[in-house]
Amino acid sequence: MEYLKFCFVFSFWIKFSNCVYSTETPQAPAPLPKEKLLVLTVATEETDGFLRFMQSANYFNYTVKVLGMGDAWKGGDVGRSIGGGQKVRLLKEAMEALADQEDLVVLVVDSYDLIFAGGPEEILRKFQQANHKVLFAAEGLIWPDKRLADKYPSVRSGKRYLNSGGIIGYAPYINRIVSQWNLHDNDDDQLFYTKIYVDPLQRQTLNMTLDHKCQIFQNLNGAVDEVLLKFGTDRVRVRNPVYDSLPVVVHGNGNTKMYLNYLANYVPNAWNYEHGCSHCDDDVVDFTQLKDFPNVWVGVFIEQPTPFLPEFFQRLLTLDYPKDKLKLFVHNNEVYHEKHIQKFWEENRNVFKSFKVVGPEENLSQGEARNMGMDLCRKDATCDYYFSIESDVMLTNRQTLKLLIEQNRKIIGPLVTRHGKLWSNFWGALSLDGYYARSEDYVDIVQRKRVGVWNIPYMAHVYLVKGNVLRNEMKERNYFVLEKLDPDMALCRNARELTSHREKDSPSPESFHMLRPPKGIFMYLTNRHDFGRLISTANYNISHYNNDLWQIFENPVDWKEKYIHQNYTRIFTENRMEEPCPDVFWFPVFSEKACDEIVEEMEHYGSWSGGKHEDKRIAGGYETVPTDDIHMKQIGFDKEWLHFIREFISPVTLKVFSGYYTKGYALMNFVVKYTPERQAYLRPHHDSSTFTINIALNNKDTDFQGGGCRFHRYNCSIESPRKGWTFMHPGRLTHLHEGLPTTNGTRYIAVSFIDP
Repeated sequence: MEYLKFCFVFSFWIKFSNCVYSTETPQAPAPLPKEKLLVLTVATEETDGFLRFMQSANYFNYTVKVLGMGDAWKGGDVGRSIGGGQKVRLLKEAMEALADQEDLVVLVVDSYDLIFAGGPEEILRKFQQANHKVLFAAEGLIWPDKRLADKYPSVRSGKRYLNSGGIIGYAPYINRIVSQWNLHDNDDDQLFYTKIYVDPLQRQTLNMTLDHKCQIFQNLNGAVDEVLLKFGTDRVRVRNPVYDSLPVVVHGNGNTKMYLNYLANYVPNAWNYEHGCSHCDDDVVDFTQLKDFPNVWVGVFIEQPTPFLPEFFQRLLTLDYPKDKLKLFVHNNEVYHEKHIQKFWEENRNVFKSFKVVGPEENLSQGEARNMGMDLCRKDATCDYYFSIESDVMLTNRQTLKLLIEQNRKIIGPLVTRHGKLWSNFWGALSLDGYYARSEDYVDIVQRKRVGVWNIPYMAHVYLVKGNVLRNEMKERNYFVLEKLDPDMALCRNARELTSHREKDSPSPESFHMLRPPKGIFMYLTNRHDFGRLISTANYNISHYNNDLWQIFENPVDWKEKYIHQNYTRIFTENRMEEPCPDVFWFPVFSEKACDEIVEEMEHYGSWSGGKHEDKRIAGGYETVPTDDIHMKQIGFDKEWLHFIREFISPVTLKVFSGYYTKGYALMNFVVKYTPERQAYLRPHHDSSTFTINIALNNKDTDFQGGGCRFHRYNCSIESPRKGWTFMHPGRLTHLHEGLPTTNGTRYIAVSFIDP
């Protein structure tokens, strides 16, 4: 007995000694060359998603074999329900020819919603490190049969459940798996693989495991919060900090396809900080190589009262594009704007190749009107592009239409933003309920810190669509009506989730899901150029005679462009200012349009004071030196006028009266009317102000004769006022002045007593 014990102990010691003291180390398998990796994917159509997949594959020089291209899809509506069996059948057929290639590694992936972030060498290295014959992608959510959850082997860390969107393994083993397929094309592929994997015997026999910690495969469904972008000098990776991994295959499964679109704006080499946009000039349209300009239907939509509409039409007219290649469709839903459209139509109806107007009398909804506009291009075989633009878009770039066509995308819009705000015409992400969410890069794109062409989930206001896309992928004619969504949201969702109708040769009509997989047309936004801006329509009051005058707060840039003299800025850049009398400064401030509209507004109001001393409008009720006038307050323009003073007069004050900082405040702001019949002149007086501005609102010799202003202390007269120019002079003590007689016609001036 003691002898047996001795033998056992001695034998154990010998084995232990061999383990501890042996100088031999296990040899790592030799790295597989990238030629030993074959990528198989099923795609029946070259969708935008498929083309993106191939672009990323080509970037890394993968060898890809596409199965089923051009076949009828009968694998179910995999975007919304179970299905995908057709993929397994096609894979089974392909693997029969590869089954005896023992050293061939086959990577089976989806293609419509997947991109590569790394190359073949990296995948092969990570696969060999896994030390299994077959490796499936893993995810944290179980699909499609939750009852199988308990059959999965438990894991200490990582994702537990199989996802069939990514499989890698040696060819003979992949063949042994798919050769078991004997189901229908519309049966579920993931359920098929799951049942094989959860069978302990098969899992052991086929030496299968899951990529639990996302070393190779990153499924985004349920894991969006796990990933972030890692920017390098040459390319961008997706990093999973939870498992400290850099996945090679990124799969936008489930409802994460839009998030994949966001990632693919960068990964693998679409955009980085070093080089910016890498693909923006790929496959562009070269106008110099075209025999003729493409034909474009332009759809203009006026759905609410919109400020600066005549200026909108003028910008449309001045686009640098042959007008004989443009057909114009205008839908106007506002009676108020009929006068503007009528005027534009009368002046330009023969400028465009076609000009069609649908007015408020048609009582079309916004969705119906947009469907009508898009149909005009869809039904016109000569229509190469459809350009939709809403009336709140001010295109300041005359090349906009050319620049959009050049980018050669199915749907693309130019970035337009509201001045001084982050409000724009696109969303970088959507919330779970399908509405706005801010993407990480939204602000940088809006502020043009990141410049490129961006795949986005939602755009509005202005975009270009290819005509052949409307006649093929988007041939249905109700894209702008969907549930309770506004027209733009309906269009975007319909484009993103685009599917074909049931195949005509479907074997059985009882299956609702006999559809092609979602074809999802990508929508792009470009901010490569400064295209223009969005104007605000929210607080547009149309109760005035000239309503745009009141837009100085809501739309300051457009207000300035319309109402401030074109040479105003030269006061500061070129010292463009005159001093006709001592300390009397003369400079341009108002455009002709501003002068005309202020006069029209006053005449429309019509209650001129008559130049009487008794005046209930002022404190005390008595005016010592009265004028025939109307106060800005009477027409509800006092706040706007004071803002004008602070924005455009105060900076000049600081320039000419050095050291004086004006408050930009005035109690007396009014328009004076001089006529020989009512009040022709004004006797000498001082103004109740620190300084006064006096703006000429019409033209001498054209609208009136005579007039002007004389400063007594200096015996200096200014008798030729210029329309839109203002005098600025001290009001008290030194500058006693009088209004010279108007001998004929009517003279109008706008006056403010500033800092009383």
